[in-house]
Order: sequence, then structure tokens, then C-alpha cells
Amino acid sequence: MRSIYPVFVLLLVLMTSAQCQQTAEDWVNKGITLKKIGKYDEAIKAYDKALGLDPKSAMAWNYKGNVFYALDKYEEAVRAYDEALEIDPQYADAWYNKGLALRLLDRASESEAALAQAKELGAG
Repeated sequence: MRSIYPVFVLLLVLMTSAQCQQTAEDWVNKGITLKKIGKYDEAIKAYDKALGLDPKSAMAWNYKGNVFYALDKYEEAVRAYDEALEIDPQYADAWYNKGLALRLLDRASESEAALAQAKELGAG
């Protein structure tokens, strides 16, 4: 029994160390997977962890917006897309996603402008 305890402690330390080394990109990928299986709250938490590691991750903001969009929280989605676009104004997918969310908020002229910007940058 005593020989098992040091092995358990070593495994715990290694697992904790590996978790501490996760990058923002790792958390974004985890969020993408969680959204795909419908675990939206957990996906948002994963994106928040990514943003905690890299607040300037336009990708994390964009994908967080996609979760809000899937939850029909279009205002929150637009705010997330705006954060992504503040970081990277050339992010075509964020412009496109913002345009779709704005359309569902009946903000037609803003939607058309965002979708036109997305098209100009090569999206959709």
C-alpha cells in the first residue's frame, strides 16, 4: 500500500503540470469540441480560459460569439464578434458571423455592411 502512494502523488503532479501547460489554442479547440456536442456552457468556460491566457485571441472571441449565436443570444454574440474585430479587423469569419447575428436582430443595414466587409475579405 505504501508503494502506491508515491506513484499516486507523482501521477497527480504530472497531471497538474500538464494542465498548467495548456495554451489558449488548446482551450479554443476544447471549446469547439464542447460546442459540437451541445455543451454550450462548458464551451463558454473553455473560451474564457483561453481568453484568460491570451486576451487578444480573436479566434477565442469569434468562437465564443458562435456559442452565443447557437444559444440565440445575438446581442452577446455581436459583442463577442466586435471584440474579435477590435483585435483583428481583417478577420473575415468574424465579420460574416456578426452580419448573420445582426440580421437576426433586425439590424439590416448593419448586417449588410458586415456581410459586405466579410465578402471583401474573402469569407463565405
